[in-house]
Amino acid sequence: MSRIGNNPIAIPEGVTVEVTADQVVVKGKLGELSQSYDDVSVKVEDGSVIVERPSEVKQVKAKHGLYRSLINNMIVGVSEGFTKELELVGVGYRASNQGQKLDLALGFSHNIVLEIAPEVKVETVSEKGKNPIVKLSSADKQLVGQVAAKIRSFRKPEPYKGKGVKFVGEQLRRKAGKSA
Repeated sequence: MSRIGNNPIAIPEGVTVEVTADQVVVKGKLGELSQSYDDVSVKVEDGSVIVERPSEVKQVKAKHGLYRSLINNMIVGVSEGFTKELELVGVGYRASNQGQKLDLALGFSHNIVLEIAPEVKVETVSEKGKNPIVKLSSADKQLVGQVAAKIRSFRKPEPYKGKGVKFVGEQLRRKAGKSA
């Protein structure tokens, strides 16, 4: 029995959900998202979305909670949006952006220029005495996470000094260096 899959999803004001034979389309103030589905049935009843499974086959049971979570993330995304913040920790680490081009100086011999998808809004904050912060926001949770993971992969935080690109609020496991 899927505890997540059985919960109905409340549809907030200003969000419309359209269900076809194999696709769910969610429209809201922040955009439009769609998700195809199979092996489960999706219904919209009196202000909520209900995901049901027709059988107790293991594969169908696995998809029940998955599609419920994906549809919930779409509804939250088009109504409120998702934001990820990355912090650049290290001497000389800088970030700047011109439109959708993110320019990162991460201690390599060259700057890294990353073209970010148009659905993701990027913003850089650089204050004197503080680490630079890159803010990513979009209606698509999956896309924001993917772009954030790509930026983090350029210079993962190392355990000795903590230098690298980390999420704001992320706790790093630190190691003691060589003891004399």
